[in-house]
This record gives sequence, C-alpha cells and structure tokens, in this order.
Amino acid sequence: MLRKKLVAEAIGTALLLATVVGSGIMGERLAAGNVAIALLANTIATGAGLVALILTFGPISGAHLTPAVTLADASQGGLPWREVPGYLVAQIAGAFAGVAAAHVMFREPALFFASRHDRSGIAQLFSEFIATFGLLAVIWGCARRRPGVVPFAVGAYITAAYWFTASTSFANPAVTLARAASDTFAGIRPVDAPGFIVAQLAGAGCATALFRWLVPALPVAAPHVMERGGTPPLREEHEGDELS
Repeated sequence: MLRKKLVAEAIGTALLLATVVGSGIMGERLAAGNVAIALLANTIATGAGLVALILTFGPISGAHLTPAVTLADASQGGLPWREVPGYLVAQIAGAFAGVAAAHVMFREPALFFASRHDRSGIAQLFSEFIATFGLLAVIWGCARRRPGVVPFAVGAYITAAYWFTASTSFANPAVTLARAASDTFAGIRPVDAPGFIVAQLAGAGCATALFRWLVPALPVAAPHVMERGGTPPLREEHEGDELS
C-alpha cells in the first residue's frame, strides 16, 4: 500500500510541475512579451491542474504533492511519521521529473539548468509565508466540514494567490527546488530557494497551529478525509469549542 502511495505522490507531483513549467513556457511564447497574459495562462493551467490531480490521486495517497502538507498532516496524526521520508523523496523526485518532462515537450534543454529568475527580498519571502499559510488554512478549514470541496478550494486558492502574492505563490518546497532547475518563466534562482522553503514551512506550521487551536478535534488531513468518500468529519470533542 505504501508503495502505491509513493508512486501516486511522485506521478502527481511530476504532473503538477509539468503543468506549472509547461504552461509558463507556453504562456510566455504566445504572449508576445505581455507578462500579465503569460502569468494569467500559467495561473489558469496551474489551478485547473491542481483540482484534477487532487481528485485523481487523493483517494490513493492523499495527493499532498508538497512536503508542507505532508509534514502538517503527520503533525496532526493523519500520516504515520514512518511514511514521511518516502513521501518527501517521492515528491521531490517527481517534481524534478515533471520539470524534465516540460523541457522535453517544449524543446528546452532536457538537462537541468539553474534559473536566473530573481525572486529575492523580504516581500517575496513574506509572500511565500502568506501563500502557504493560506493553503494550509484552506485545507484544514474545508476538510473539517466539507471534505469533498478540498480539491476545488485548493485550486481556487492557488489561482488567486498567484495574483495577490508578490512571489506568485509557490507554496511548495518540492516545487521550489525543481523550479530552481528550470531557467524558464516559472523559475527561481537557486540562491533564493532556501529562503522560500523556510517561509513556506513556517507558514504551514503557523496555519496548522492556529487551526489546531480553533478546532481541537481537527480531523486528519484532507487526503484521509477524501479516502472516507465524504463521510462526515469527526464530531467535536467539546461542543463549546465550535466557532460561533
């Protein structure tokens, strides 16, 4: 069973990166220098792809597709810690495979090349904190009462966050590492990647801590809720802890 989960995580993350990088390349080529149009194309493809991928792989692995969600899930008992290393390796390996696939499809060099896309500065780092905080907040909030809407909520949030954050919402350490190896529209300089990852993990941790306080009976993460096929979430431990 674990092997199937890891394969699902690897393929799902690979397809996510192929979507992000491939749509970025296509958008830039067709936009004739209009960065806003290129970003819009990149955004729509990524948001739509996320919905499809979570619906596809959610019942198998939970479709975390990011170490941030995996670690948050494990911290709340939704995923055994012994499975976490495998998830992280599968996500990172899948991310690089997805970048390679996008490069081949668009006749970019198949080998990885360090990106020269500057994404430095406090504004970028704070944007990544906000982007990942919001992502985990959406997952925890929706999974608690309406697990069936998680894929659509995640896709909608990332679509919006592409535009309201200065960093275009990476919100994913595996995505960040892989995009550092793509000198294309969606890339990030390797020197900027560590700061992004720290900000992403901090955002995920803060959102998880907040929702654990808001909802003491916080259900296990979205993947396991989806595996139950939409069964109503766990009853609150204390009715008085319900949000009014």
